[in-house]
Amino acid sequence: MSIELKVPSVGESITEVEIGEWLKKEGDAVGKDEPVAVLESEKASVELLSPEDGVIGSIVKPAGEVCAIGAVVALIEAGEAPESNAPTEDKQAEENEDDSPATHVMPAAEAALAEYGLKAEAVKATGPGGRLLKEDVLRHVEEQHAAESEESPAAATAEPQPTSAPTPATPTPTAVQPTSGARQEETVRMSRLRRTVARRLVEAQQSMAMLTTFNEADMSAVMKLRKQHQEAFVAKHGIKVGFMSFFVKSVVEALKDCPGLNAEIRGDDIVYRNYHDIGVAIGGGKGLVVPVLRNAERMSFAEVEKTIGEFAARAKDNKITPDELIGGTFTISNGGVYGSLLSTPIVNPPQSGVLGMHSIQERPVAVNGEAVIRPMMYLALSYDHRIVDGKEAVTFLKRVKELIENPARMLLEV
Repeated sequence: MSIELKVPSVGESITEVEIGEWLKKEGDAVGKDEPVAVLESEKASVELLSPEDGVIGSIVKPAGEVCAIGAVVALIEAGEAPESNAPTEDKQAEENEDDSPATHVMPAAEAALAEYGLKAEAVKATGPGGRLLKEDVLRHVEEQHAAESEESPAAATAEPQPTSAPTPATPTPTAVQPTSGARQEETVRMSRLRRTVARRLVEAQQSMAMLTTFNEADMSAVMKLRKQHQEAFVAKHGIKVGFMSFFVKSVVEALKDCPGLNAEIRGDDIVYRNYHDIGVAIGGGKGLVVPVLRNAERMSFAEVEKTIGEFAARAKDNKITPDELIGGTFTISNGGVYGSLLSTPIVNPPQSGVLGMHSIQERPVAVNGEAVIRPMMYLALSYDHRIVDGKEAVTFLKRVKELIENPARMLLEV
């Protein structure tokens, strides 16, 4: 019996998706709830799951085609998978030798493998469905180089070289011939999510009067508090307390004092909210995603940390749902995890503000007339000047700074 595989609803207001990639081909056996394709929407990537055990009879919509919600993209012949498709004992043994076997090598990864003379089986795949990504190959090369550097200090200054590039001979006056694999280009189609992000970033710059104000915070008190209570916190809640929960709680308190940064413009009206849905930027398998902490004002430190931890784990496997990415009233972006010292974050419309966190760096600061070394973090607030004036923006950032430098005030609500 043939079963129609249709595009499911992937979130509010989304009417169509793009077939990003087929994980199975015609004739392949599939199990119930097994991913068979990746769907790209303007908000997130989601996996299309098989509704029953069976075999892919025919693929109706190829990769790259845009489909409406409810459209039939493939037919599945229901029933048990043919025995010929079942893995043999030898094949199963080979798969068990690797925790993450690459079932599909992406084009960029294939080129990187060839460039560095590696085999796919030697590299751990982290992409959805066991796909091998270019990042996996580059990470493998860096790890190999690091291991070699430990064994031979002289190798620490050497850069990893592709095996396809021969060692240059003694220079001669003759013209240099291009080496194999040099000056290559690769064209990769932008995902629907990336295209949407690009469009919205440009729209944000064009549609609002965006400004950024800066401050810095002494992280000594937060770091001391975390160190003092970390062991007890982990024992009780099963998760470490990080910096993000302090910033989420301080932002909520600052938004209560500066409601314009928690509001949005709708036509000729300003809509103020008495709830705080805080978006937290997290690096995902296919780029940055911003899942939302609903009613963050009601969440404890432990609930914030647990929720962010769950989001981060699912983001790596592209498991964040579109509904979890919509409706934020304010955003926090932590560029410090990537080493950023200072930046100007871009507001995500229709929100009116975004807070940028950065790297913690020991710097000399003046305290009571003396120069002391303190762990400092630059803070940046980008805001829509149409709805938020400079005084409110500066007041907000100063309030965040005060709460971070004296976190007990968050508990006492002073």
